[in-house]
Amino acid sequence: MSETTYCHQSIAQAVLDHGIGTMFGLMGDANLFMVDHYVRAGGGTFVPVAHEGSAVLMALAYAQVSGGVGLATITHGPALTNCSTALTEGVRGRLPMVLLAGDTAVTAPENPQNTDQREVVKATGAGFEQMRSAAHAAEDIAIAFYRARIERRPVVVNMPSDLMWHETTHRPRVLPVFDTPAFVPAGDALDAAIGMIASARRPVVLAGKGAVGARDTLIALAERLEAPLATTLKAKGLFEGHPGNIGIFGTLSTPGAYDVIAKADCVIGFGASLHLFTTDRGKLLDGKRVVQVNTDPATFTANYRPDAALIADAGLTAGNILHWLDEAEIAPSGFATEIDAASVTRHPPGRAGAASPGHVDFAYALDRLDAALPRARVLATDGGRFMTEVWCRLSVPDPRRFLLSTNFGSIGLGLQQAIGAGLAAPGVPVVVFTGDGGFMAGGLTEFNTAVRMGQDLIVIVANDAAYGAEHIQFRDRQMDPALSQFDWPSFAAVATALGGAGVTVASAGDLDAAEQAIATRDRPLLIELKLDPDDVPPMRK
Repeated sequence: MSETTYCHQSIAQAVLDHGIGTMFGLMGDANLFMVDHYVRAGGGTFVPVAHEGSAVLMALAYAQVSGGVGLATITHGPALTNCSTALTEGVRGRLPMVLLAGDTAVTAPENPQNTDQREVVKATGAGFEQMRSAAHAAEDIAIAFYRARIERRPVVVNMPSDLMWHETTHRPRVLPVFDTPAFVPAGDALDAAIGMIASARRPVVLAGKGAVGARDTLIALAERLEAPLATTLKAKGLFEGHPGNIGIFGTLSTPGAYDVIAKADCVIGFGASLHLFTTDRGKLLDGKRVVQVNTDPATFTANYRPDAALIADAGLTAGNILHWLDEAEIAPSGFATEIDAASVTRHPPGRAGAASPGHVDFAYALDRLDAALPRARVLATDGGRFMTEVWCRLSVPDPRRFLLSTNFGSIGLGLQQAIGAGLAAPGVPVVVFTGDGGFMAGGLTEFNTAVRMGQDLIVIVANDAAYGAEHIQFRDRQMDPALSQFDWPSFAAVATALGGAGVTVASAGDLDAAEQAIATRDRPLLIELKLDPDDVPPMRK
């Protein structure tokens, strides 16, 4: 494409030059012509959302599941401020995406939507790229995609609306990203780490999100050491099916797994930040030698200070350690052979008759649903007091398809991420758990988007008719929780009205109908679990 064209066309083409075929967004004055060209001339898929923040959340989930860079677009002013929470979520989740944000015309400072967009973006921690001119459009887009990949965060491209119809000549511009792992440790730090590992009698191999790509090498190391395998929450499911897997490491461990970890004398962490929930505020690492391997040196001081810190790639380092253990003929520890992983990973079962009339026992419902839901699935979760029980009881076949929308501690972000994940994994059912408050805050806004896109989406709403975290605080202090309680509409009926299907579960017997609805679904399905606000399992923290 070398003929003279307009800036909005160059922007759309620059995105297509990067191989980005899906764009989430909401059109307005500053981006509608760009979106039109992207779809009509470029053949791209545009997913129209109901709220600007949803576009960012969908793009973030798309990035995680696809392994690429997510893309969203909005117009200016309030459109951008509506994205603040979502951008912050992406920054803290270290997810690469590009947001093409319109800006008011430079020549119209009196526009009521005019604001200092650089400062808005700065407050979220996202990157910012100012589009300089129509002639620089392709290069500015290329820089944004490059930064998103390298910096692992959202980058906002600020596009003044008065540039859109400026003429230019489009020249493709894609910047190469050099991201091949090359960090192999050497020297005293490596020697110290190998010494700690070699002398350990009860080592545990721990994998975080940064080690998901090193699964096979970590298993080989654990088998060589005869060490149990564990993961952080974000890497849940990485070792699913391995006989040495003891599940999540930390406050979400089963009682049996927690006891195993407590007996360990050395923890070898790969791609994990060792934050307070993983370490149970340091208690799980007391008296143990800790070796931490991470490509981000900030993790060595942000949470827990390890005995040996290696700024290195997880897979390459695990292979290197394995080599030196063999060279030194270090005997295996035998620790994993003492453990029955099947029993230590089992959570206490829920009880069908445990709930009060008109409600279902949450743990029992989760156990039943886990068995009934499609095994090959994307699993997304919203924020709320219900979430830790979901994280513990729902199986995850692939951690890359496990989405947590809790990096900023918000609720109301889960369903939007589920929609984005579904676009990144066509043909794979998407399951999302949300609370009643979270669904009203964000899920309700976008449920019809899933209907319009024809997605295979299953939404489970944990409805305790309250803001649960606040409700339990009132109860703990023997105060009246009425201010935290809500008389919500029937979510199942709302889902049906929005074009989906809805099922209400108000007893253990109602789960039969829910399971049948899952098996026969032909549109987005919402299952509403009626819970007693005074009998929801407490958050594990």
